[in-house]
Amino acid sequence: MATSNLKQTLGDLNKESFISLLTKIIGESKFLQNNPPELIPEEDRVIKHVLDCLLPYSTTTGGPLIVNHVTYFPGRGNLIVEYPGTQPGKILSFVGMHMDVVTANPNDWDFDPFSLSIDGDKLRGRGTTDCLGHVALVTELMKRLAETKPKLESTVVAVFIANEENSAITGVGVDALVKDGLLDKLKGGPLFWIDTADKQPCIGTGGMIPWKLQVTGKLFHSGLPHKAINALELGMEALKEIQLRFYKDFPPHPDEQVYGFATPSTMKPTQWNYPGGGINQIPGECTISGDVRLTPFYNVKDVMSKLQEYVDYINENLNKLDTRGPVSKYILHDENLRGSLTLTFDEAMSGVACDLNSRGFHVLCKATEEAVGHVKPYSITGSLPLIRELQV
Repeated sequence: MATSNLKQTLGDLNKESFISLLTKIIGESKFLQNNPPELIPEEDRVIKHVLDCLLPYSTTTGGPLIVNHVTYFPGRGNLIVEYPGTQPGKILSFVGMHMDVVTANPNDWDFDPFSLSIDGDKLRGRGTTDCLGHVALVTELMKRLAETKPKLESTVVAVFIANEENSAITGVGVDALVKDGLLDKLKGGPLFWIDTADKQPCIGTGGMIPWKLQVTGKLFHSGLPHKAINALELGMEALKEIQLRFYKDFPPHPDEQVYGFATPSTMKPTQWNYPGGGINQIPGECTISGDVRLTPFYNVKDVMSKLQEYVDYINENLNKLDTRGPVSKYILHDENLRGSLTLTFDEAMSGVACDLNSRGFHVLCKATEEAVGHVKPYSITGSLPLIRELQV
């Protein structure tokens, strides 16, 4: 079916139905907050309302929708909804509508964040402009397809997910769906990841490499600094050297301007810990943690290999590392003692650059221009899981 005919068949958004559903979903948002271990979202509360809308149009009641409620952990389900097309293998999918929300303290809000309120043309409530708003919008789309029954070549698939970001419970959402092969068929056609609060198309995301640098020196009294290896100083100088090498090896990439990335790849510390002690003690150990945010034009594994290479070089050449003052040192020759660095990584993820020549991209740009009045695609080095793995 031609795009113009499909738009005419589907018609405009049924605002009354949309607001009714969104009211119910926002009403659950207090139980959807994601801040473990205190707050674990209960996504099935949302799925209940989505199913109330869609089950009357499912194959179990004679309708066209194939509905699959997939759960890996009690109360934290995923929902896959399909509207079958006429041509096998052709797929159009909407993925990423996560059913959790960021925490909200009602005392910091001018209105109740856990219920939907309307102020003129504004809909207000936690999750309205992104996650829960996306859930309601895509639900309305699938409902309208089932009501109007257009003949489409492509099967339309919507995947509502339990979110694993910040979660204390892993293997409950999109990663589990991918692992089980439930999303393999989505690679057969355009895939839109619905997970941005901005009105403009997001066409690129960054990879993320969480790293931890364990620094070992020698604890000693600060009045005798020549007998210590100051782990804090060693960590600072080592990190400076690592960052200098990183930015030399992974400079701004020309394609970052094409995609509108606000920043190039970055490598920086975000946390610093040490065991504690008196102010008159030179620490013998500390841990620096941080991340790499990597534009998708570089390979995550290559960067991890390079970071390890930097650390290995520093460990072998501590005498070449800058020191802090006349008695600062990282090798105690009299004691045959050397400071050391140990680099470890948590689970990394790759970024993605959307295909700017794809039909899906051009359709999205045209739709954005029609709805908003202008279109300006952008990219960020925020990271989203598994999108690269879903890209053909």
